[in-house]
Amino acid sequence: MIEILTPAELARARATGALVADILHTLKSRCEVGTNLLDIDRWAQAMILAAGAQSCYVDYAPSFGRGPFGHYICTAVNDAVLHGLPGDYPLADGDLLTLDLAVSLNGIAADSAISFIVGESRPAESVALISATEDALRAGIAVAGPGARIGDISHAIGTVLSAAGYSINLDFGGHGIGSTMHQDPHVSNDGRPGRGYTLRPGLLLALEPWVMVDTNRLVTDADGWTLRSATGCRTAHSEHTIAITEDGAEILTLPTLTPA
Repeated sequence: MIEILTPAELARARATGALVADILHTLKSRCEVGTNLLDIDRWAQAMILAAGAQSCYVDYAPSFGRGPFGHYICTAVNDAVLHGLPGDYPLADGDLLTLDLAVSLNGIAADSAISFIVGESRPAESVALISATEDALRAGIAVAGPGARIGDISHAIGTVLSAAGYSINLDFGGHGIGSTMHQDPHVSNDGRPGRGYTLRPGLLLALEPWVMVDTNRLVTDADGWTLRSATGCRTAHSEHTIAITEDGAEILTLPTLTPA
């Protein structure tokens, strides 16, 4: 299903996007050496429920997972990159942490992910990974607008990731979003320009470039959810929900809170 939102629904989407972004912003500010992933999950739960919103993850049970997911946020550390199931793990200095959050508020969902380094260490490899995904996300958003094709976004993302020296996995990518978290169209992180669905005002897309240092193969943890690099290398993932407007693309998942 490809869903086109009305102006009233788009206004609700803006509120959901701001909520997701502000929760991620707050969680990042609380993450320090020694913070437990289970605490992050509890904090996310408290903020989602306090806002009168619903988690898109707790009851999420797709065919590829061992569901339901049962937690409120995905927490992926170092070699984990997608669907990171929160567990009893205290963060260490230099850990590369990805937080991925999807929430529904007033019937509209939004989805966003951020990767960042915990503590004082700044491993160059991790900094480069995060920068590549953020640059690719900006490139994908820059070409999104009415009349553009899905392939234009995929090509823009893939060009940046490839130029940075990373190979690209096409099994998981971006997606449509709206009244439900995952919808058509699928947005691969590489592709051919001028191909695929033509973007229309009112379409919401979650764009999510992600890469691994030296592989494009994933392995699944024994928990049935967490996806890791096949070689144990580090990973990063950046994501925004955007709305196609009459004159371009609007990023819905930007925080409204000021830095602490």
